[in-house]
Amino acid sequence: MMMVKLTARQRSQLPTCYYEGYLTKRSFKDKTSRKLWTCLCGNTLFFFNEKRNTEYIEKVDLRGFVSITDDSSQDRNLDAARFNLQLKEENIRFTALNLEARELWKGYIRSVVELAVPASINLLPGQIQTLKETVEKEEARINNASPPVVTNNAAPVSLQGHKPACYHNVTRLEAELLLEREAVRGNMLLRPGSAGSSFAVTTRQHLEGSIIRHYRVTPKHTGGFLIDVDNPVLCATLHDVIHYLVEKSDGVLTPLIFEETYEKNISFISKACENGESSLQQALTSLGPPSAPPKKVEEKEKEMDSLSAAPLQPPKKAIMPPVPAPRKLLPSPSSTNGDQKMRVVTEPQGQIPLAAMSELKLKFGQISRC
Repeated sequence: MMMVKLTARQRSQLPTCYYEGYLTKRSFKDKTSRKLWTCLCGNTLFFFNEKRNTEYIEKVDLRGFVSITDDSSQDRNLDAARFNLQLKEENIRFTALNLEARELWKGYIRSVVELAVPASINLLPGQIQTLKETVEKEEARINNASPPVVTNNAAPVSLQGHKPACYHNVTRLEAELLLEREAVRGNMLLRPGSAGSSFAVTTRQHLEGSIIRHYRVTPKHTGGFLIDVDNPVLCATLHDVIHYLVEKSDGVLTPLIFEETYEKNISFISKACENGESSLQQALTSLGPPSAPPKKVEEKEKEMDSLSAAPLQPPKKAIMPPVPAPRKLLPSPSSTNGDQKMRVVTEPQGQIPLAAMSELKLKFGQISRC
């Protein structure tokens, strides 16, 4: 069986990617057609749920390649173009986005499996040159590739950072409950073992009831991991352990992997002013430049320090408007003698008027006569 489902190597760990794009895949085992991001890496097709995903969900080994032919059946999308990939053990139907994409997929697949550019291919000269470069890269990859060999002198495998995506840090009972709750996602997981650095694989299948199995996986001091069954199986990595179980079960065992999904639009619940009904709204994306962030507290403190460090200047005196001179008051006829004396005394420059002097002389004369 050349089709293997779901190992968990990162995309950066795959062979060189020669061509990639969306393909709709349908095989005998697929219940429905699925649109998957497809990468031709080396002589293998790797399938991802989305372009941004880093772990593939399925792969097809092209070493069992037989033929690739056009499919003239119509699709709901009139621009789409179908083709059939015939392998030794199965036939897979693909749907490309358009005729040009179909020709490119056919050209790349035949180039990597035949190590030659197809003679009958409807592509531009620049695209044919790219296929020639792909053939050279694939030949170099095959010549430099060497199968992994586990020897007695091999160093122990590091367990950190090499765990498959189906690894879950759960107990034996929690693993059984998790597989029961997430039966749609997968029926096999890798978990910590009961003894030290060992691991365990838990599977759950249904046959007139739930059938749960546990398999011990122990690391070897000489390198690799051993599936502890009647005929022990030695695998180089934990990924190969999962790969082996999937392959030997013809894809029936599917690793349980939780893929994180993220929203592509910002949405919020808004209440209408007219009737008070709530509805889900999408926020408008601003095309303008982002506003400047507010000043931090540290920047404000620096500004205060710079102001305090500046030399102090004496405050300027305020300029007052000129004060008008007081008006000179003239004595009124009805004023009393006391008032007249006060007015006489307060005359400017201390001078007494002549009329007042004559009146005083007259009064002093009358007093002397008495």
